[in-house]
Amino acid sequence: MITFEKFTLENGLTVLFHQDKSTPLVAVNTLYKVGARDENPNKTGFAHLFEHLMFGGSKHIPDFDTPLQAVGGENNAFTNNDITNYYITLPKQNIETALWLESDRMLELAFTPESLEVQRKVVIEEFKQNYLNQPYGDIWHILRQMAYKVHPYQWPTIGKDISHIENATMEDVKAFFYKFYRPNNAILCIAGNLTLPQVKELVNKWYADIPKGEPVPQVYPQEPEQTEPRRNTVERDVPLNAFYRVYHMEGKNDKGYQATDLLSDILSHGESSRLKQRLVYEKRLFNELSAYVTGSFDPGLFVISGKLNNGVTFEQAEQAIDNELNDLRENLVSNDELQKVKNKIISLQKFGEIHILNKAMALAINESLGDANKINTEIELYKNVTAEDIRKQAIKIFKPENSSTLIYKAKNQ
Repeated sequence: MITFEKFTLENGLTVLFHQDKSTPLVAVNTLYKVGARDENPNKTGFAHLFEHLMFGGSKHIPDFDTPLQAVGGENNAFTNNDITNYYITLPKQNIETALWLESDRMLELAFTPESLEVQRKVVIEEFKQNYLNQPYGDIWHILRQMAYKVHPYQWPTIGKDISHIENATMEDVKAFFYKFYRPNNAILCIAGNLTLPQVKELVNKWYADIPKGEPVPQVYPQEPEQTEPRRNTVERDVPLNAFYRVYHMEGKNDKGYQATDLLSDILSHGESSRLKQRLVYEKRLFNELSAYVTGSFDPGLFVISGKLNNGVTFEQAEQAIDNELNDLRENLVSNDELQKVKNKIISLQKFGEIHILNKAMALAINESLGDANKINTEIELYKNVTAEDIRKQAIKIFKPENSSTLIYKAKNQ
């Protein structure tokens, strides 16, 4: 059981505190409820751009990293389609340095033309290196547009098109910041050997004067049920033919999510998993093959992706995958197989509870999903999944009309 306290400032900032007396470190995790799904379809990539801009200097502090490093702190951030998350760990006695830095960039960024140009170039270069020029780099641009026709999961976090960041103006950037990076759209989680009165005093000192923004309703157009299979074929200069298929599935708060997550592990977690044993090692159809879930807040995707061995046709590869999925639709998995993947989930959670940052981050993410206490209750949902639940999800998800398949041909094959 991970205990925590929760309180809210008058400006709307949600604060979570977890006391951990076992460590000399403190974790300060700041989650903003903004991801790629919150962007204007004609101005995408902004949430990811801000992941960089937030390190480019704030109103009173021109350099974020140097003062943090001087007190033994480490920090980083990530962006996905649902959230943007910034995190710091440092010695407990230096916590105010972290709160000073985080609160100042929540108050206001520097918004200098120099900072915007530096970070714009960084993001554009990342777009080119990882998505335009990298082998297989464009798959998520293709797959998301195939799978989503209405919901703003249509584009990856890097953005829909490189021109959106190239053409971003200072006015665009400021408008995005003052809409989403406000205290009432943020969750601050502090974990460490402190007391609740100490945390309340420190948070009020550094955050209470930051103005709140307009409420940001998180309402998104819902993707209609897919009624026919979608297929696309592309040819690229890559070393091996590749096969990708995605199926629509539940979001993280939906009832079938845990069973579907376990279903993906049955297929591809570990060397003894079904896809690796049967299609990689025994039949040698694939050089590599995996199944996983996107873990999206809103209804997401169940993904199967693999690179074909030389001489294997797409028809052979696709038929072999269909056979494995049909097996899960028609037959119950064994108790041993199910327990093995449950044990992995349980051990991962227990291991995560050792690290103070993992706990701070998980509390914030669960709070953004609606209830921080899910950190304590979700594991029971996994434990309660039955073999019949797995089969029901396979029947529900692995339907041809629910699929989008991408045939990714290598030019030299």
